[in-house]
Amino acid sequence: MDAIYPAAAVLAAYLLGSLAFAVIVSKVMGLSDPRTFGSKNPGATNVLRSGNKAAAVVTLLLDGLKGFVPVVLARVYGPRYGLGDGTTAMVGLAAFLGHLYPVFFRFQGGKGVATFIGVVFGIHWVLGIATALTWIIIAFFFRYSSLASLVAALFAPVYYLLGNRFQWYAEKPIAFALFVMAALLAWRHRENIGRLVAGKESRLGAKKG
Repeated sequence: MDAIYPAAAVLAAYLLGSLAFAVIVSKVMGLSDPRTFGSKNPGATNVLRSGNKAAAVVTLLLDGLKGFVPVVLARVYGPRYGLGDGTTAMVGLAAFLGHLYPVFFRFQGGKGVATFIGVVFGIHWVLGIATALTWIIIAFFFRYSSLASLVAALFAPVYYLLGNRFQWYAEKPIAFALFVMAALLAWRHRENIGRLVAGKESRLGAKKG
C-alpha cells in the first residue's frame, strides 16, 4: 500500500509536465502554433518569436510552475505519507520528462528549460535563484537562449553539490536527478549546439521566419 503514494506522486507530476503550455497559451490567445514556426519548439522562447511578449511570459511562468509545484508538494506534504528525497527527485524528473515527452501531445514536447528551473526552485529557492541568474547573465551578454540554458543546466547540479555552504544537505537522489535532467536538456539542445558552433543560431527576440 505504501508504494502507491510515491507512484501516484510521480504519475501526477508527469501528467502535469505533459501540459504543453506553449501550445495551449498560443491557442487561447489566437496565435500560431509554436510547433509550426521558428525552431518549432513548444517553449516560451519560440512563442516569443511570434512577437507576443505577453504570451511568452505566461508560457514561461506556467512551464516553470509545472516543475515547481510538484516538487514543493512532495517536499512539504510528502513526509506525512512516507515520501522522502528519493520520491522528490523522481517527481522533479517526472515533471521534466513530461515536458520533454508529453503524453497529451504525441510525446513531442519542448526542451525543458523553464520546467528545469522550476524544479530547482522547488528543491531550494537559493538553488533556483543561482540557476536563473546564470541563465539571465549568459542570455544578456550573448543573446542566445540555448547557450544560456546549457550553461545554467550545467551549473545547477554543481550549485546543489556545493549546497552545504548555503546550509542545505546535498541528497544523492536529488543530485542524481539534476545531473540526469542536465544531460537530457543538453541532448535536446544538440541541434542548437551545432548551430552555435556554426554561428547560425537565432538570437533572442528574433521574429519568426
